[in-house]
Amino acid sequence: MKSVINPLAYLDDELREMKARGLFRWPRLLTGPQAPVAVYDGREVINLCSNNYLDLANHPRLKEAARRAIDDLGVGPGAVRTIAGNMAIHRELEAELARFKRTEATLLFQSGFTANAGTVSAVLGKEDVIVSDELNHASIIDGARLSGATKKIYPHRDVEAARQLLRESPGARRPLLITDGVFSMDGDIAPLSDLVAAAEEFGAIMMVDDAHASGVVGRQGRGTIDHFNLHGRVHIQVGTLSKAFAGLGGYVAGSGTLVDYLIHRARPLLFSTSHPPSVAASALAAVRLVQEDDGLIVRLWENTRFFKEGLKRLGFDTGISETPITPVIVGDEAKAMQLSDRLFDFGVFALGIAFPTVPRGKARVRTIVTAGHTREHLERALDAFKRAGEDLRLI
Repeated sequence: MKSVINPLAYLDDELREMKARGLFRWPRLLTGPQAPVAVYDGREVINLCSNNYLDLANHPRLKEAARRAIDDLGVGPGAVRTIAGNMAIHRELEAELARFKRTEATLLFQSGFTANAGTVSAVLGKEDVIVSDELNHASIIDGARLSGATKKIYPHRDVEAARQLLRESPGARRPLLITDGVFSMDGDIAPLSDLVAAAEEFGAIMMVDDAHASGVVGRQGRGTIDHFNLHGRVHIQVGTLSKAFAGLGGYVAGSGTLVDYLIHRARPLLFSTSHPPSVAASALAAVRLVQEDDGLIVRLWENTRFFKEGLKRLGFDTGISETPITPVIVGDEAKAMQLSDRLFDFGVFALGIAFPTVPRGKARVRTIVTAGHTREHLERALDAFKRAGEDLRLI
């Protein structure tokens, strides 16, 4: 009998290597709601892994908006928007987001990932050039690949290097300068004023992924464009509804022309069903709530400062973080995973992150505090870091 060759056998080898290096893990099982203190793998732990910055995932106002939308509008939109039509709740959310971001228009995407990838690949082609920060989000990288444009990568936050790459691209039909507003693994903020000036100098399209800045940075959480007072000078803004706004989805903010073009050319919109009405309704409630209650962002930043200062006093390396994203940089991949495991033993869920999510030699435990954490939660978390760090001789 002829033996059957398994063409996927190489995956077993890859998995064995991951397990040998202590890097193979299934996501922990969350039982119950996403909250500052949550039950993972059957244990109640302080949750430092969530992007639920403003603790809105269980807010009564958002839940009521979702319930009402289900009662009034059902559970699904039926098809892609270009086939089944726009639902009024989607247009209402887009109008609110445009007011919030102070742009002419916005367009909803199914996720922040598809907003980035779908937009970059729609507006550029093989005759164009993309100048991109080396630590930009994977969705930007994939969008650049899909576009077929020439990709030029500058060292992290190096404005002069970005300017030089633009200078070296005079033959490009359209240059695009693109950056994260807040970088998702290091928590630092892009030097946006200088990058915008460079884009203007060379006539480049300026695009910013503000996923981790929306609801966090700027007045009422309007993002890095507001933080640096650059309204009207950034051509394309990308945001997400799945972090500070606690739901699901992404959006692109910019001119009416940009939005009109994308709804005809962005492949994620043309080939994938849009948000359920309940998701759009809860996001709409969140965007309005953030503009009404400044206390949410105030508490987030109070907690952020307290926790960062505590980690530094203990002797941990938190890198160049300027935001609630606070990495505890370990370096060694196995040690970072061991630190995460020890923290869980001590009642804190903080995820170990290694290559390829971060560069080799830069493994870390990534933490995010939220507006919902109490001072007691954070003190207990710092105590767990102290015990775990001492056990592993990291401090």
